Amino acid sequence: MTEPTTPVPSYEEAREELVDVVRRLESGGTSLEDSLALWERGERLALVCQQWLDGARQRLDAAVAADQADEAGRA
Repeated sequence: MTEPTTPVPSYEEAREELVDVVRRLESGGTSLEDSLALWERGERLALVCQQWLDGARQRLDAAVAADQADEAGRA
């Protein structure tokens, strides 16, 4: 039996939730346990955002390389 997977949020969704987590942590008033849970959630969201950004960078690099190869082939 496999465990259900949590869908990966879009970059925008993860960033928006991360901003909310930071706001809640900065405002204080939460218990230590809640603060730790928020921190852990924020770490996971930051990782999701970084993965999206890394993927975008790879796609851009590939597009630039393909464009440069096309230009070199036409020269």
